[in-house]
This record gives sequence, structure tokens and C-alpha cells, in this order.
Amino acid sequence: MQLTNLIKKLASFEPDGFPFISLYLNTEKNEHGRETFQVWLKKELSARQKAYSDNPFEGEKFEKAAARIQDYLENEEHTAAHGVAIFTSLGDESFFEAVQLKVAFPENFFFSFDRPHIFPVARAISQNPKYAVLWADTNKADIYVFGGENRIRSDNEANDRVENIQNRFTNRTQVGGWSQARFQRHIDNFHLQHAKETVAELEEIVREKDIEYLILCGDEATIMPILRPQLSKALEEKVIGALHLSQYDSTDEIHEKTREVLGIERATRNKAQVDRVRGAANAAAGLGTLGVKATLQALSGGQVQELVISSDFDAIKYAPNEVSEILNNYAPGDDQSSLDTMPIVEFPGEVADELIIRAINSDAKIIFIEDESLLKDVGGVGAILRFNMSAGANG
Repeated sequence: MQLTNLIKKLASFEPDGFPFISLYLNTEKNEHGRETFQVWLKKELSARQKAYSDNPFEGEKFEKAAARIQDYLENEEHTAAHGVAIFTSLGDESFFEAVQLKVAFPENFFFSFDRPHIFPVARAISQNPKYAVLWADTNKADIYVFGGENRIRSDNEANDRVENIQNRFTNRTQVGGWSQARFQRHIDNFHLQHAKETVAELEEIVREKDIEYLILCGDEATIMPILRPQLSKALEEKVIGALHLSQYDSTDEIHEKTREVLGIERATRNKAQVDRVRGAANAAAGLGTLGVKATLQALSGGQVQELVISSDFDAIKYAPNEVSEILNNYAPGDDQSSLDTMPIVEFPGEVADELIIRAINSDAKIIFIEDESLLKDVGGVGAILRFNMSAGANG
């Protein structure tokens, strides 16, 4: 199940009066090669159990949920996972969902709301985009795919070497019986054919796996002048950088180095996206919003094309009474929500989730902005609109 489908399932969970547990764990190993989340989780579960001392009925339900969580972590945790998220209800004991991700959550979180808390897992999708890396020289090539939103199912799912392209060894030394010029033309034609075959494989992988970004690696003096002219316009537009990497670099080393390139590109795009939102919001056409209130209203009316939201949860600020007013103005079923019950506006987590849910339900693109300063002055939220209701009404 893709994470977007899981989020939709979580978003459709109707509160039943019992607490719903959303657990996020950073399962990365420390500098000594040990996981540290177990100690934190043991203390957290113990403290939560004590909180039910005045309610034995719910306390018994929590004890069962805690045991199931521990059993999952002991028997199902994957060694490749850097982040684990678990969702379970104290009321509906059959509801238990767990995901293991290659990308880590920034820290451990335990949430107990009346509904699932989806903000961290939605943010994980945004921060772990799928991208391809092509490493090539004049007679072989490797294509890697990193990232993406699927659950981990095998050790190499999140960073597969998906294709290896290798031709017979060639060099530029003279061969007996051939003139130097004739041999050179032969080698150059061979290298060109290799580049075309490599790009053909790359085109297919990018299309099949819906790749968003592409990074090229190899010798800039030998292969890149032959390879890059073979890229289609669509493929060239996905290129965000080129690195000079050795064929002896490991998959992990390639992943680490290319993530740095990806981070720089995403920071640049984030700034441009926020500038677009601000420009649209301030333009006469009014095809943009700034702030939680205006954006929630636009989401409820199905107007939003792109939601931009701070990845720093603490940067999302709003006035609860204004949010309540917007929610009360839209009837359930006509407001892009998944439930008949409204979120508790005093809980920032539920309001942030509601923004994301309504964006998903109206097919709006969600963009998490990692530099909190870019949206801090407007409460951490903004949007680009498909249409302006006021402009339509006046026209």
C-alpha cells in the first residue's frame, strides 16, 4: 500500500470516543550501532498506562494496544527501516496499521488524539521524493532509483540498482591492421551507440517509475559530452545536477552524495514556490492565499491547486475561533473532509491534518516547505488556487 493510500484510510477513520494512537519512531542506529528508541518507548508506554489508573476499562484496552505494538516491533521490524509509524485504535481493536520507511522521522512522537495524526507521515512523503541516478562511462552504465513513498518490503527497495548496462571493453589504443582514424571512428560510434542504449533504458525507467528528479554521474570529459545530447527535452528538464563519481563508489555513497544535490535543488524550489504563492495572493486576480484561515476556506471549496505548508509543525499558527468559523460554514460532505465530525481546533495537530486531508481529497498538490522562515509570518500555510470564487461571482 502506498503511503498516500494509507493516509486516505487513516483520514476516513471516524472518531468513536476512544483515543487513537499514532506512534512515530526514529529507528536509526546511533554511533555505537545501537537503536535507542526502545528505551524511550518503554518509558512512554509506562507513563501513558499510569494515566489510565482512573479508567480501568480504557486502561485494559491501552494495555492490549501496547502489547501489540511491542510484539510488532520485536517480530516485524525490518533492519533497513530508519523510521517506523504505527496507528491503532483503543476502540476499534481491529484497526492496526504499521509502515516501515527508509527515511527517518526526526524524532520519536506519541500522539493520542480522537483520530489518527497524519502530518509526520505526509511530511515523510514530501521529504523523500523518488529520483534516479545515472552513473555511466564509455562502455557501461548503472541506473539507481532512490526514495519514493512505498513501504519497505526488502533490504534494497528504497535504493535499488534497477538496471546495469554494460558493453564490451573499448579503449583508444591502435589495433593492428586498422588505421588510427578508422579505429577511432569505430570507437566513437560504439560509444555513441552505448549512450543511446543507456538513455533508452533511462527513459523507460523514468516513465515507469514516475521519476521526478534525475542526477547524472560520470566523467565529465569523456561520457557526458556524448550522453547529454541524447537526452530528450523531457528528460533533460528533470536533470538537477551532475557529479563526477567513481565506479567504485558504493550504493550508499552514491545515495548520500546525490541526496546533497537533491537537498540544494529542493531548497531552491521551495523558495520559488513560496514566492509564487505570495505573488498570487497579492495579485489582483486573487489566485493565492496566505494563512490557515484563508487556505482552509479555499480547500473546503475545492479551489486549491497547490498547498504549501511548513514542515516545522510549530510554525503553523492560527486563531482557533477563526478556524471554527470556517469549519462551521461548510457542511460535511461538501467541504473536502473525510468525516462527519470536525477536528478539535484547540489541537494544532488536528488542524494541520485537516489541511492535508482536504488537499488530498481535492487532488491538490502538497508541498512541505523545509525553511520555516519562508512562511513564518503567515502562519506557515499558503496556497495557489485553481480559481477565485469572488472573481467568478463578480464576472
